[in-house]
Amino acid sequence: MSVTAGTTLVIKSPEFLDNEFISSKYTCDGVNVNPEISIDEIPKNTKSLAIILDDPDAPNGSFCHWIMWNITPKNSIKENSAPGIQGRNSFGENKYDGPCPPSGKHHYHFKVYALNTKLNLLVSTDKNELEKAMKEHIIARGELVGLYKR
Repeated sequence: MSVTAGTTLVIKSPEFLDNEFISSKYTCDGVNVNPEISIDEIPKNTKSLAIILDDPDAPNGSFCHWIMWNITPKNSIKENSAPGIQGRNSFGENKYDGPCPPSGKHHYHFKVYALNTKLNLLVSTDKNELEKAMKEHIIARGELVGLYKR
């Protein structure tokens, strides 16, 4: 199954605008909790949501800060919450680890996926394994980009 025209999720946050700076509260320099994420235009046949937060500007390639799946379809992921199963991020932890760039301005991509199923994955699942598992089940997707510089 592939994403077709008109199947874009609208991803926003009350904490920052698309392509604007994220408050240090949500980073390694602050409280390091996830910001609230709002999700609109969820297709009616969505069985679950998944989220990936990664940084393609990392020195050694894309760095994953957070992955979660089997999120009940709803219009928001609240601040400092984990309403699904959290997999292993690039820090080797099963939790949100906020932006923490070693230098310069980095782009943090909050990617949300609407899936036509729930996924049966281990908590040791990483970003690549999640992407592979959900590939044929994505019915809509959306993205919000936040910036951060230390």
